[in-house]
Amino acid sequence: MTVKVRFAPSPTGKLHVGNVRTALVNWMFAQANGGVFVLRIDDTDLERSTPENEAGIETDLTWLGLVWGERYNQSKRFDHYAAAAEKLKAMGRLYACYETQEELDRRRKVQLSRGQPPIYDRSALDLTDEQKAALEAEGRRPHWRFKLDGKRVVWDDLVRGRCEVDTASLSDPVLIREDGLYLYTLPSVVDDVEMGITHVVRGEDHVTNTGAQIEIFEALGAAVPTFAHMSLLIGADGQALSKRLGSLSISEMREQGYEPAAITSHLGRIGTSDAVEFVASLEALSEGFSFDKLGRAPARYDTADLDRLNAQALHAMDYATARPRLEALGCDLGEGFWLAIRENIGRFRDAKDWAETLTGRVRGPGLPDAAFQASAILAFEEAVPPGTEPDGQTWSRWTEAVKAATGVKGRGLFLPLRQALTGRDEGPDMSLLLPLIGRERILERLRGG
Repeated sequence: MTVKVRFAPSPTGKLHVGNVRTALVNWMFAQANGGVFVLRIDDTDLERSTPENEAGIETDLTWLGLVWGERYNQSKRFDHYAAAAEKLKAMGRLYACYETQEELDRRRKVQLSRGQPPIYDRSALDLTDEQKAALEAEGRRPHWRFKLDGKRVVWDDLVRGRCEVDTASLSDPVLIREDGLYLYTLPSVVDDVEMGITHVVRGEDHVTNTGAQIEIFEALGAAVPTFAHMSLLIGADGQALSKRLGSLSISEMREQGYEPAAITSHLGRIGTSDAVEFVASLEALSEGFSFDKLGRAPARYDTADLDRLNAQALHAMDYATARPRLEALGCDLGEGFWLAIRENIGRFRDAKDWAETLTGRVRGPGLPDAAFQASAILAFEEAVPPGTEPDGQTWSRWTEAVKAATGVKGRGLFLPLRQALTGRDEGPDMSLLLPLIGRERILERLRGG
């Protein structure tokens, strides 16, 4: 059996980290098993779905490296859903209901007041053809519910183990609204059947839905796919991320300077038994993937971890990869520059700040006093005579000479010189920076220019 999975986002908004974690786990499982990753756009809600959001989904997935083998739009498959609906109607499994939302709400309140479970009572099944015709004459249009078997549905979940849902405790789900709009459940099942989806991998908030969907698979005479329900994300504070996902969209994270490999490394490892560490490629990330490693506890999404992984991604980036991006920023000062600064940046755009530090004007606090300044300048001119430039050994030779001349050592020696030359308290190894700053600019900065 060829593994085939799907990611089915709705183009009614931007992709956020919760969506992408689901897509990533599906992609890794397919990759690890030589399978197919399907992108299925859930755009049955024609009013809320937009081409801009659909394009954004494709852009985000492509940027992350989550390329798909097959692609579909549910909005182009309404005839398939209609055929399945007619089959279920003919079987007596899909039945028309005419209650308004207000009537259903009142009925639920009565049930709750009597200590009864608030599930649909199937009163629509008792309507005669004449009663239905009268209701439609009033202007009512039916919504359609799937008649559950009311049995205990059992499946072996790849994450949660043995799962059971008693469908007798559920309301018959609405599959088609009164305006004719197909809700998520029926198109999802029909597509999974016709596209040959072997594994449905999604969040644990769908566990109850799975009980009803398995009954629909069986009613359509189709094989039931294998299910895997992952734990949901929580923040570093232990609170649910659901209300904050808008600020965690992939497009915004891209604008904030996060590297795609940092995002996939983070989302691919949280909630698993593996250490949360940077993995350079999706292929390498997939090699270690197994549902056995996914825990049932909520996965903790911590931006501090993501920041750490983002820095690691930049630290490991070679100059060939960085060069076109440095050129785009207008700060390509060569391989030596990149190798010097890459371990001191958290976002790639920080490279531009370092380029300006090395080539522009620096406003440091100045050297401690005139005597120290004079000794530093003299020692530097002796270490780097006119017509020569600093090299990798200049910093050590120079600071030793200043130390001998002034008696100043340790932080009291190194920090003032770093501040005078870079305007910063911290940064890359000064032995790497001196050749990049250059002799004349170093002397200018030492003189306070």
